[in-house]
Amino acid sequence: MSQTVDRALSILPLLAEGPANLEQVAVRLGVHKSTALRLLRTLHEHGIVYRQPDQRYRLGARLFALAQQAVENLDVRDIAHPHLVALNESCGHTVHLAVYEENEVLYIDKVESRYPVRMYSRIGKPVAITVAAVAKLLLSDLSEPERRAVAEKLDYPLYTSRSTPNAAAFLAELAKVREQGWATDLGGHEESINCIGAPIRGADGRVVAAMSVSAPNVVVTADELLTLLPLLRRTADAISREYSGTAVPRPSAGPAQEA
Repeated sequence: MSQTVDRALSILPLLAEGPANLEQVAVRLGVHKSTALRLLRTLHEHGIVYRQPDQRYRLGARLFALAQQAVENLDVRDIAHPHLVALNESCGHTVHLAVYEENEVLYIDKVESRYPVRMYSRIGKPVAITVAAVAKLLLSDLSEPERRAVAEKLDYPLYTSRSTPNAAAFLAELAKVREQGWATDLGGHEESINCIGAPIRGADGRVVAAMSVSAPNVVVTADELLTLLPLLRRTADAISREYSGTAVPRPSAGPAQEA
């Protein structure tokens, strides 16, 4: 039975390359044409493959519908939360998860710092989009025309002397973030708060969410916070693998505790 399932699943990558006839499928699987036909008929009955009028087979609409349904039902917060907790337990600082929705970047999860000095931020609250590390990560994944269109519509409040002053500076920052794959907010929103962020990606490589570690400089300096960047990125990568379905275990105390 396992061999039959393995053979049936092996047909799908072949058809992803384009339509194939019975002989091509049999050759790829290394089986007799009668075996290949039996597998194709079963997949066809379930809508996973479709037989064209020219007798070649291609991937069926049912497969795409199932994939779309699965993506729509994925909740990045549910997947990410155990990893956020593990990261927080490892470093002790505030951990946030954010998404980009309807022209706003919103916090959708937060694990509080264990230190007495804490950040004022709430789940569901928009972030300061022109300075926040998570916002830079989410917006940097947009196409160049989309980034420019967003940047030109934004206001640029000067929260501190380190705030992003204008669209040109913001676009330059987004280009830098896009290239390096991580982001910072070192006193751009509040003089006393520093933040580092990393992206969470889906199966197609696009950024679906961003996570960050934030701490006041009375607890750790900016340089000390930056030493956590490898740990943060490993955690974001672990969430990305689980979200995209490439099998990484959920942490008990987790990947965030690895040095």
